[in-house]
Amino acid sequence: MKEDLEAVVERLKPLFPAEVDVVAVYAESYHEHFAAQLAAMAQFELCERDTYMLLVWVQNLYPNDIINSPKLAGELQRVQLGSLLPPRQIRLLEATFLSNEVASVKELMARALELESQRWAQDEAPQKLDGHCHSELAIDIIQIISQGQVKAESITLDLGVQIKQVLLLELAAFLRSYQRAFDEFLERCRQLRNYRANVIANINNCLSFRISMEQQWQTPQDLPGHLLGPLSELKSHGFDTLLQRLFGDLKPLFKRFTQTRWVAPAQTLEEIISTVAERLPEFSELHDCFREELVEVIHLHLVKEYVIRLSKRSLVLKTAEQQQQLAEHILANADAIQRFCSQNGSSATWLHHALPKLAEIIRLQDPSAIKIEVATYATWYPDFSKGHLSAILAIKGNLSSSEVKSIRSILDVSTGMHRSSKPLFSLIKIG
Repeated sequence: MKEDLEAVVERLKPLFPAEVDVVAVYAESYHEHFAAQLAAMAQFELCERDTYMLLVWVQNLYPNDIINSPKLAGELQRVQLGSLLPPRQIRLLEATFLSNEVASVKELMARALELESQRWAQDEAPQKLDGHCHSELAIDIIQIISQGQVKAESITLDLGVQIKQVLLLELAAFLRSYQRAFDEFLERCRQLRNYRANVIANINNCLSFRISMEQQWQTPQDLPGHLLGPLSELKSHGFDTLLQRLFGDLKPLFKRFTQTRWVAPAQTLEEIISTVAERLPEFSELHDCFREELVEVIHLHLVKEYVIRLSKRSLVLKTAEQQQQLAEHILANADAIQRFCSQNGSSATWLHHALPKLAEIIRLQDPSAIKIEVATYATWYPDFSKGHLSAILAIKGNLSSSEVKSIRSILDVSTGMHRSSKPLFSLIKIG
């Protein structure tokens, strides 16, 4: 058609008088013929490929490559040929295309996840890439999604916009399925040789998914929660699994603080830190950003367990000197925890005040000064409750019950602005 009409414009048009619009006669004749053919085709129950090709022809190739081709555009624009199919017919075909494409994307993603899950269950070792455990799942899934997007855009950009929203919902549903499959693997396959390596590979996958989603759709940093939620859960469950053994080994060491009534706490903490240090190489195959996040989880655990030991009410100190000595031990321990965790990549600066400020509450003797310190502490850690405060004040055996009651009452007053909304004390149950 294109070649014929170009021949009409270049060779026939000069032979006819101006009043005979030979280009319009040929163009309208061709257009009517094509429109009749396509209308007949559209009546059939078309397969996926035919629906797609029909739409590409009607919505893209015909208007852009023929009607608006460089040699014909000037001539054919005044003819106003219109669309090859009526708008209602096009909308029906587009709806069918969208339905077909989304179903195809869902099926391909489900198959990719099934194959990946089989590899975990069959104890296949993950690939290594730059020293990190690696999986191709994220790349495969994003490729499947982006192919659907590109296909829709090859019909019209507007259809590309429409499918994008649906594909993002399908991706969110896939990520939930992925998280469920991973949780099942965590539960059922603990005995496998490559269990930990596959856990690490899946945690690393979260970064691949995030980067790909941002690149593919220029989605801003704050990706919607329904996309990030399953990835955060997957990562969190993976971390819990990787750290389970280490935290189990630390438990008796932390108990030693109370068993020895805080005699020589420096040696106990040294043993805790050396235990963690010995185990850190196990996590070297995580991407750096996740290894640092994992150290933050360890950092939180060390601070939390330390607070739990302080809150056991097993230590009652009657004199200011004894309280001063314990406060100094806590400060030294807090500094050791902070230095070790920071050196290994933790950026959990919000934890830095947790132990030093408790040490200050234990050290201070004037109830009014203690009240001010408690009020300040509650701005740092809004989940610090009266129960937690009572457990710390129980160490101070020289406070009267009325003084304790007065100090506790400061937590009845709203502290206003909260500097940290991350949980610390809400993770600590007071018996």
